[in-house]
Amino acid sequence: MKSMSLPQQQRFPWNLDWNLLRTFMVVVEQGGISKAADFLGLKQPTVSAALKRLEHATGKQLAVRKPNEFAITRPGQALYTECANIFGTISQLPSLLDVNRVELRGHLSIAITSSVISDHFNEILSKFAKAHPHVTYSFSVHESEDVETMVNQNRASFGICLLSKMPRNLNHVILYREFFGLYCGERHPMFAAEKICPKDLEGEPFVAFQTEAEGGPLYAISRLRARLGLATSWRGVSSSLNEIRRLILANVGIGALPLHVAKQDVDAGKLRQLPPYDELPMVNIYLITNPARRQSDAESEFLSACKAELDTIDIAERTYG
Repeated sequence: MKSMSLPQQQRFPWNLDWNLLRTFMVVVEQGGISKAADFLGLKQPTVSAALKRLEHATGKQLAVRKPNEFAITRPGQALYTECANIFGTISQLPSLLDVNRVELRGHLSIAITSSVISDHFNEILSKFAKAHPHVTYSFSVHESEDVETMVNQNRASFGICLLSKMPRNLNHVILYREFFGLYCGERHPMFAAEKICPKDLEGEPFVAFQTEAEGGPLYAISRLRARLGLATSWRGVSSSLNEIRRLILANVGIGALPLHVAKQDVDAGKLRQLPPYDELPMVNIYLITNPARRQSDAESEFLSACKAELDTIDIAERTYG
């Protein structure tokens, strides 16, 4: 059947230059044409022309381009989601085609939130790396919401993150649980106090995670601060646990950290835990996977190893702090 005899919608994939989709995906992720051009090593007019060609091919305006404004339209956002899915599928091809090897080979791309500290996960990773020395790994750190998006778009083998609600289209299992306590650094006046009461925290400046907003996975920390009567607005904010730690150590404000993560700094005399010391916020850290992803042998073997290991360890043992 000749392509000219096909209806217009069926001719679309035959006529489209698929390279334009890759360029458009980079434009969206870089937030503009000039940054995309730098990322791709191209000149701005080349990228701009590619975007115009894609808009002509789709018959839709994909982006608003003004001197001081660049925004993706609703059709552009829909197209970007599909581009990301296509990119995720293509990125799997080397592993999927590598089927004639006797020894397990492949690559695991892990999207992970900051400062995931778990002896149990480290043990799983260590055993697997020893058993399969030809498998390679890449870890990319993102906010939990972005981790979920990357797994959903098939751009990562799996993700490790917090979840504000259980996703319908992703599989999820609790990797471990952690409790958050409040801490001050050694520069804070309360650090050297002989005794600290919850009432002493009233009005104290604090630093916060971005995910502590209502409905976020760390909202329980906000409720704890409200109950103690801390200041009504944050003095510092970050999505990174490491940067929250930095803000606490610099005495920008008191803040919350997982007990098992803060323990090393407490033992070193850099942090002091503040009251309360019981009924603290508990947070689950999840291992998430996309059931629609066509897993490579390496991905399938690793996730099977994770499930087998986690099935043998009671959740109480995987609860830190």
